[in-house]
Amino acid sequence: MPLQNRVTPFGEIVAIAQRGLFTGNRGIIHDPATRTLLTKRWTTKAWIVCTCEYKGRRRKVMGGRSWTELFFLDEATALAAGHRPCFFCRYKDATAFRDAWARGNGIDPPNASAMDDVLHGERLAHRVKQLHPLPRPIDDLPDGAIIADGGRAYLIAGGRAHRWTPDGYRIAEVPTAPMLVTPPSTLNAIAAGYRPVLHPTASKVH
Repeated sequence: MPLQNRVTPFGEIVAIAQRGLFTGNRGIIHDPATRTLLTKRWTTKAWIVCTCEYKGRRRKVMGGRSWTELFFLDEATALAAGHRPCFFCRYKDATAFRDAWARGNGIDPPNASAMDDVLHGERLAHRVKQLHPLPRPIDDLPDGAIIADGGRAYLIAGGRAHRWTPDGYRIAEVPTAPMLVTPPSTLNAIAAGYRPVLHPTASKVH
């Protein structure tokens, strides 16, 4: 049975076999004895996206009383859920994200804690995923943004929407009443030049 540690663009943590391209965490939210989630879904505002490989280190997933390993299809999925790049294992990417986040939001480069405060306010509403109105037409959204319609998530790539699935992206009809899943401040960072890593299937559905 797969562990309950895969994250959807809506921030939900589900049990599916697919692992994805990135890991990350929201603090300690599991019981290492049973390797199951606790009732809480975060213990810190620092929701981060990490590389699955770092200097040859290996961890037993959900096997210790340390951070709970979560997994994402790709970086666009993680950003949509409300995570940001880790300054420890992905320093170059995290710095690029911070600088683009500052440009896109019209502020001086913030520290990680300041970004986390803004993101926490944008990703949740009464402890559930917060969706936002689209700030511009779909074909003007930057590659890597994720929107939703009818409970389904769609990646924007090449000016078109592609349906998110645990296995990757699929050709889709244009959503009729979309909402923005990616937090607005992160969308501004992407629009200002940050390039999230997309699952390989994103290049096959243009």
